[in-house]
Amino acid sequence: MSDLPDPRRSIFVSQRPWGRFEQFTSNEPTSVKLVTVEPGHRLSLQTHEHRGEFWQVLDGPLDVTVDDESWSAQAGEKVWVPPGAVHRLGNSGDAPARVLEIGYGDFDEADIVRLDDDYRR
Repeated sequence: MSDLPDPRRSIFVSQRPWGRFEQFTSNEPTSVKLVTVEPGHRLSLQTHEHRGEFWQVLDGPLDVTVDDESWSAQAGEKVWVPPGAVHRLGNSGDAPARVLEIGYGDFDEADIVRLDDDYRR
C-alpha cells in the first residue's frame, strides 16, 4: 500500500466569480475527519500500514512530525503522510488548532501502532 501517490499533486483548483474551490478527491474511497488538537496536547507518535493521510492545516500553527522531519505547520499548509510513515500532530500554541484529514486506503482505527503516547493507550 506504500505506493499510494501523494494527493497534493492532484488537487484540482477551479476559479469562480465568487472565489475558488480546491477539490481533494473525486470518486475514490476515502475517510474524512476534522481533527482538533487542544493547546498543550498531542496525538500519539504512530504508524499504520494500510492507509495514507493527507492533512490540510486549517488553523495553525501545529507541530507536525512525518518520519525524520518535524516542523511547525501553518494554516493552509498541505501535508502527506504515506502509509507506514511515523507521524504525530501536536499543539504547543495557546488556542485549539484543526486539520482536515483525508485518509486514503483501508481505514481501520485498530491498525494504529502507537510508538509513544502521552495518554498510555
